[in-house]
Amino acid sequence: MNFSCRYAGGFFGREEMENLQDLVLEAHNRLHDGTGEGSDYTGWLDLPETYNREEVERIKVAAKEIREKADVLIVIGIGGSYLGAKAAIRMLTSPLRPFCKCGGQKIPKIFFAGHNINGPYVKDVLEIAENNDFAINVISKSGTTTEPAIAFRFFKDLLERKYGKEGARERIYVTTDKEKGALFSLAEAEGYEKFVVPDNVGGRYSVLTPVGLLPIAVAGIDIDDMLRGARDEMIASSDPNLDHNPCYQYAAARNILYRMGKTTEVLANFDGRLQYFAEWWKQLYGESEGKDGKGIFPASVNFSTDLHSVGQYIQDGLRNIFETVIYVKTPDGDVTIPGMEGNIDGLRYLEGRNLSEVNENAFLGAIMAHKDGGVPCLVIEMEELNAYNFGKVVYFFEKACAISGYILGVNPFDQPGVEAYKKNMFALLGKPGYEEEGVKLRERIKNL
Repeated sequence: MNFSCRYAGGFFGREEMENLQDLVLEAHNRLHDGTGEGSDYTGWLDLPETYNREEVERIKVAAKEIREKADVLIVIGIGGSYLGAKAAIRMLTSPLRPFCKCGGQKIPKIFFAGHNINGPYVKDVLEIAENNDFAINVISKSGTTTEPAIAFRFFKDLLERKYGKEGARERIYVTTDKEKGALFSLAEAEGYEKFVVPDNVGGRYSVLTPVGLLPIAVAGIDIDDMLRGARDEMIASSDPNLDHNPCYQYAAARNILYRMGKTTEVLANFDGRLQYFAEWWKQLYGESEGKDGKGIFPASVNFSTDLHSVGQYIQDGLRNIFETVIYVKTPDGDVTIPGMEGNIDGLRYLEGRNLSEVNENAFLGAIMAHKDGGVPCLVIEMEELNAYNFGKVVYFFEKACAISGYILGVNPFDQPGVEAYKKNMFALLGKPGYEEEGVKLRERIKNL
């Protein structure tokens, strides 16, 4: 995996990078010696080396069981409890096939619930579950987060009606706290298979823990390769010298651009399989940096599709943006453009050429146009999309996010703003203890 600032030339150069070396070193030391804010949640830092081998083996056994007994797996979680797994599954398996084969083994179709409170969506997923053999993996540290807790009620009830209480018990897999919380207590009482959400890893950094590994393994993806990729990136990004560390170069570059007034970062790809990786990335950077009146706003686009829509804004809109492009060098499948009698569409010059060649030139043409239009472009190049490189790119962005947050001067491991909407929602719904606030809030809404 390579990082390049070549398409940001003219906006900053080597001197600006060198000027940040001391801040990068300070951020590195605070992260690694545990003196930085939020250090209680840096367990992801050495996770690729210290992860629980026995638990990963249990995850692989459970994944095999789910594949054997279920045509559908419902993954229940919100935020980091589902985005990482969805990113990996969307990147590494085809959404165009309802079922695929992996070593001769049928792979369940995986659906996600508990990440919204949308009645029609939940109704449709319940119907899918009712008409198929299914299992659920419910993921929640506490078991009381509103959205996944509501979804779990629906799917637990359906499992018990469909398979009986005993049968349901064999189809519920719980990922939660190791020793406390509502979901832990229920799993203990009912005998559900349990996996641990580590105490020292926050949700948005948790994809390489059991939070993400179980659904990813069910999808037939090699989680050993994924962890190996993360470990290699952990080693590669351990040098605090900017000259030797592409991960830190990315963290430094985005802070340089932020100080120049580039307050929005657009993560772009030229491979639609990266769409949900961008959703995971937006949570990682949005929750980590957006606080204390600071932070780069994370946005995303899928090219070439969005070159025909928001591409106009990127090219000619407000010049407060920069672009980070993830480009996949080697496609794992390709097609050749056929001929057409009469050359009606004017594309004879493309006949016999591979679609990947056209895509590569769309990439080069777009970033040069954007650069010329006043948008600096950073490029992260992946050799190919596979489990190993997924582990690498996840760790790359996690480490860069922590370093970038410390350079920015915020705690990259808390998310105090997330609680504001919850308090209002609880008050409006009449949750016990919030009744008085609910009356006041309704009055305020009425008088707006």
